[in-house]
Amino acid sequence: MTPMTRRDLLRTAGAATALWTIPAFTRADDAEKAYSLPKLPYAYDALEPHIDAKTMEIHHSRHHQAYVDNLNKALTGTEWAGKRLEELLVQLDKLPEKIRTAVRNNGGGHYNHTLFWEMMSPNATKPSAPLTDAINASFRDLPAMLAQLKEGALTRFGSGWAWVMYQSDGKLKVASTGNQDNPIMDGAGTGILGIDVWEHAYYLKYQNKRADYVDAFFKVINWQFVSEFYDRLRKA
Repeated sequence: MTPMTRRDLLRTAGAATALWTIPAFTRADDAEKAYSLPKLPYAYDALEPHIDAKTMEIHHSRHHQAYVDNLNKALTGTEWAGKRLEELLVQLDKLPEKIRTAVRNNGGGHYNHTLFWEMMSPNATKPSAPLTDAINASFRDLPAMLAQLKEGALTRFGSGWAWVMYQSDGKLKVASTGNQDNPIMDGAGTGILGIDVWEHAYYLKYQNKRADYVDAFFKVINWQFVSEFYDRLRKA
């Protein structure tokens, strides 16, 4: 399968089905019916000194690759092979029990990480005016939102993610999920900004200092991507 580019991600985000009105970020190849590891939109060392190159390399080429491989293994030979990944994640209860957990964990891991790489950038960016308005309406201001997101990341026990999610009523809300779960799985919303708090995302550089890692992540947020993602959702 040809990995999706950033332009592909944003273009397909607006083509979500009326049933779920969520963007399509990861599709299996029509011929191979298999998912593949997306290329990073920057070099492994591009986020230094905030996110170190070795962590990025291991996180992307080993951990994310493992999610992709295990997802393909679980789906091979089933009627679900080749489906849009979001389609699987929003109806996990309909999957055969023997593959449900594997799809939840590895499909969630593939979806979350495909977003995660795009949500970071070595270039300084700012939230768009529409996103800023939404942030102000939901949290008062950007610092207040980031404070809530940091709290969500720090209070997530064990492994998981903290999210700013877009809800069906148009409001933004902070939430956290365990393991590789994400808000679309239970219909709570769609995460437009997420931070990975699994230890493999930060331990080489920050050890047990998760708060320092969260602060570093805030310095590399790709607000252009997040803003465009938000726009696709609100216009869907």
